[in-house]
Order: sequence, then C-alpha cells, then structure tokens
Amino acid sequence: MIKDFLIINCTGKNDKVGLKINNNFFVHDFQTKIQNNEILVSTILNLTKKHKANINKDFTVLVNNGPGSFSTIRVALAVAKGIKISNNVNLFGFKDEDLLQFNLENIEVLINKNLIEKKLIKPLYFS
Repeated sequence: MIKDFLIINCTGKNDKVGLKINNNFFVHDFQTKIQNNEILVSTILNLTKKHKANINKDFTVLVNNGPGSFSTIRVALAVAKGIKISNNVNLFGFKDEDLLQFNLENIEVLINKNLIEKKLIKPLYFS
C-alpha cells in the first residue's frame, strides 16, 4: 500500500507536483510562462523540506509517462529516477489519460486500480 508519495505530473500542459505526507496533500502548480524544466528540482526540494517529508524506502514517487512534451517528460523521468537512485524509493509511472483530474481522490483511484506500472522504459511523447 502506498502511503506517502510525490507525484510529478509534467507533460507540458497543466504541470503540477503533489506531495502526500502524513495524510495531508499539497500541490504546486507551475506557471505556464516559466520554463518548468529549470525549476522542477528546486520545487520538489522546497516542497519536501517545507512539509518535512521523510524520503526513504517506504516513500513512493509517481511520474507521468505522457503523452506530452518530449523535453518535459524526459526531465520529469530523470528527476524521478534520480530520487529513486539516491533515496531508494519506489518508482511508478502512469499514463496521462488515467489521471483525469489532479486531486488526491483521483490519484488514490489510480493507485488502487493498479493503473501505475514499475516499467518506465517507454514514455509516450507527442509533437
């Protein structure tokens, strides 16, 4: 069962990062005029520090595999993989169409219906 998680939903449109920690859910929306690729890591660091997230082997990272912008998805996948390698967390991917709205209820449905997968080899891009 996934209890605490970070969800990275960066596909080039309506980009968001969410953090569920201690039964609280926090969301950071990216402004569309800013290069999200450049601020993704600092946003995640600030969000986890602010809410005192304990990122360890019991923590999970969920990342959107697309379809979406090539560079945005690649950066999101790289950041998620870096978190996995450095902190030994669980890493799962999901498809954009499986998450209709970015809220805790829909994310928990995504998790409970096993619409997440461990294999992140084939992200989906569009041009």
